[in-house]
Amino acid sequence: MSLPPRSKRSRREPERVLRPLADFTALDRRNIAVVLTDIDDTLTDKGRLPAKAYAALERLKQAGFIVTPVTGRPAGWCDLIARQWPVDGVIGENGAFYFRYDDAKKRIVRHYAKSAAERQADAARLKEIEQTVLREVPGAAVAADQAYREADLAIDFCEDVAPLPKTEVLKIVGIFQRYGATAKISSIHVNGWFGKYDKLSTSRLFLRDCFGIDIDHDKDSIVFVGDSPNDAPMFGFFPNSVGVANVLDFAGELPASPAFVTSGRGAEGFAELADALIAAKGME
Repeated sequence: MSLPPRSKRSRREPERVLRPLADFTALDRRNIAVVLTDIDDTLTDKGRLPAKAYAALERLKQAGFIVTPVTGRPAGWCDLIARQWPVDGVIGENGAFYFRYDDAKKRIVRHYAKSAAERQADAARLKEIEQTVLREVPGAAVAADQAYREADLAIDFCEDVAPLPKTEVLKIVGIFQRYGATAKISSIHVNGWFGKYDKLSTSRLFLRDCFGIDIDHDKDSIVFVGDSPNDAPMFGFFPNSVGVANVLDFAGELPASPAFVTSGRGAEGFAELADALIAAKGME
């Protein structure tokens, strides 16, 4: 896919400063062709997907943007998202795979970062981590969506359990790392897996394989929007990354921050960004 030619852009600060969405200029917004978005607490509010967020996805798609959720949620959920949501695909389990529904061929396309045999071997190791976490961190629980996962282990620290203090959340991260696993903190879970992939690496593969987009060359044409530490690789890579307002809840905990922050939290903030992008393209 050919992306639109880049407009001449104003110079940015040498170091990233968190700025309000109003500072995301119309000139820069007109360059955007791809919208990558987290789901939990970015599209959702208190675990629910409001109509305004779903409608914003649909409006972006109708306006011609490539729209793709990039989430820590499980394969079972992602199959439905790829089939039924107004999106071009979905990257799930923090980069373990991408799914895309081929409307012309009426079939789901699945690409995994690791082979089925590797995922099966990893599952046994993750089970050992699960047992250690439950033994050493009272109040933590295996996430309710774990049965629908194919590649990672999700530990719930506030979705369906009483919120754990940050010290305990970091203890969970430490247990994953003790076993040599990668661990990332979302707004609700600690997700852990074996492998070097993440949201960014699989976004790179997805856009290359499915749309012929080189994110290293075309990063100015892509927006990522998220809210939590597991979004940091995306925040740090994309110059036009956006945090919904609740990203400020993690102030001081993000390895990399977004360039801009919305005034609204969660779904309200996502709709705010969608409005700004569509307005810049003259689609309202």
